[in-house]
Amino acid sequence: MAQPGSPPGSAADTDPAAGLAPVAAFYFDGKTSRRHAVRLRVRGGDAVVTSADVDADGGRDADGGAIERRCPLAQLRVSERSVHAARKVSFPDGAFLEIADRAAFAALLAATGHADSWVVRQQQSWRGALTAAAATVAALVLGYLFLLPPAAALLARALPLAVERKFGDGMLDILDRHVFAPSALPAARQRQLIADFGRLLPPVPHPPPYHIVFRKSRIGPNAFSLPSGDIVMTDEMVALMPDDAALMGILAHELGHLHERHLMRRIIQSSAVAASATLLFGDVSSAIAALPPLLLDLKYSRDIEREADDYAIAMLLKNGIAPEHLAQVFVRLDRFAGAAPAYLSSHPSSPERIARIRAAARPQRATER
Repeated sequence: MAQPGSPPGSAADTDPAAGLAPVAAFYFDGKTSRRHAVRLRVRGGDAVVTSADVDADGGRDADGGAIERRCPLAQLRVSERSVHAARKVSFPDGAFLEIADRAAFAALLAATGHADSWVVRQQQSWRGALTAAAATVAALVLGYLFLLPPAAALLARALPLAVERKFGDGMLDILDRHVFAPSALPAARQRQLIADFGRLLPPVPHPPPYHIVFRKSRIGPNAFSLPSGDIVMTDEMVALMPDDAALMGILAHELGHLHERHLMRRIIQSSAVAASATLLFGDVSSAIAALPPLLLDLKYSRDIEREADDYAIAMLLKNGIAPEHLAQVFVRLDRFAGAAPAYLSSHPSSPERIARIRAAARPQRATER
């Protein structure tokens, strides 16, 4: 664009940026915090920066120091467009300009042929932002459904058993101080149950080492396994069950947790889900960021419980014990505690588990006939 009165063939006639008004900006030398009001022009492929009141008269800027420098456009770096942040032009030596007149600067960039990258254009487009968000969510969901479970299982199995045992060191002692009291179950009864379970054959070779302990509980009927290899059963659970075969099913279920390395798998999976949630939601609120990992990990917890149920079913069948004894465990527990909504429970609903156990027993009954 030619300046008024420019002769034909002059630089103003061939350089589109030459005819534009100077761009108001602030100059920082990159060494001090001192700010200089300047004007930015483009001449012959160079950026020309002069103090706001230094032109032909050679005066000094309002901050007391004259600024005058020239730099090839190819050596400058222009910051991305942003709705709120000022744009910056950085020099190779660390100095930079903070643009005050954004409209004039946009016109200057267009005249010099500068264009935002494809990524920046997509960031400024609501369609691009929505597409990127949808692609991110889809990738996370697909990874969660199809990649994370086998990857976590593989990694958990690759870790030495001693590492998992370290996680459980002292855990039972803590529970004994805050949750449990010594078992009131007679020692002979405890030894009998431990011996009965010890005579059962595992469904697969090389079962993990375990140690069965009994405790009196403040939280009612319960049984669980710890990474230390301890399988804890409460007196209240022993009293609630209809027979010892049901107790064998519970112990087999907990042995299944140990065999499948479920604790390590949950630690790995929970960490991955939490990291993905932070990627999606940022650090805006710890409560909001914690909700997606919690809800997603509930499904993993239910899947883990189903795996342990399957291990227990297989163990009962191998030892000639009807899986119905395991089904009665959940019948009793359901009557005792009531049923929570499946999507808010870390365990599958009792009716679902009972149906799965009985379905697994049907082929065995058909074979016997």
